[in-house]
Amino acid sequence: MLKDITIGQYFPGESVVHRMDSRIKIILTIAYIVMLFLSSNPAGLLVGLFFLWLSYGISHIPYKMILRSLRPVVPIILFTGVLNMFFMDGDPLWQLGFLKITREGVLMAVLMTVRIICLIAGTSLMTYTTSPIALTDAIERLLSPLGRFRLPVHELAMMMTIALRFIPTLIEETDKIMAAQKARGADLETGGIMQRAKALVPILIPLFVSAFRRADELALAMECRCYHGGEGRTRMKQLHLRYYDFVACAFVALCIVGVILINRFVPALL
Repeated sequence: MLKDITIGQYFPGESVVHRMDSRIKIILTIAYIVMLFLSSNPAGLLVGLFFLWLSYGISHIPYKMILRSLRPVVPIILFTGVLNMFFMDGDPLWQLGFLKITREGVLMAVLMTVRIICLIAGTSLMTYTTSPIALTDAIERLLSPLGRFRLPVHELAMMMTIALRFIPTLIEETDKIMAAQKARGADLETGGIMQRAKALVPILIPLFVSAFRRADELALAMECRCYHGGEGRTRMKQLHLRYYDFVACAFVALCIVGVILINRFVPALL
């Protein structure tokens, strides 16, 4: 299960999506999230699904990566769908005591499930196609206006990117610790809730020790390289907008307008 978590992983490539300006990718990701929440009926979500399918196809990221990114959050998706299915008023399709399934609940459960899937897959595509360094530069440039209010923009961007970058490393470390504890006879998969919680103690303690050790080593390495924040810092790769960045922005804006028009003129099923 831990190996299925792909948050923070970067897959190098030469596709158009990989070459896009990282600032534009962050903005388009936010716009895509807004588009998903603007969709109030299945026709609007079809636009989001089409955009997601097209983006993964252009970036040459395998579609199976969507399934890998979704596996860790399947319980959350199912729980959300069940809540919407059983606890929404409407025309009853099935009822047993206080439990009932309504037509509106089923439709809302489907809409919420598809929306969460698109949300996770869409945001994951940004980290799949953007290196941590490019992501840091983009966040710093986008937050640069806040520097006028004496906010440490560079440090904030660096912390966010380091946290995102070390998610795969901590997952790999957790997997190694669990394998080592199982080899020593630890039982991590049987017993009640309290027994499983106690079984996590031999995993969490080494994991915290390892995380603090990595943080100390990273801080020491940055000090040895005379790192002192963004003051006087230069960049090997400069961020430049190209024609395909504007094409992508226009396409996303067109999709958002399409969703708004669908909400306005296409009758909702709920």
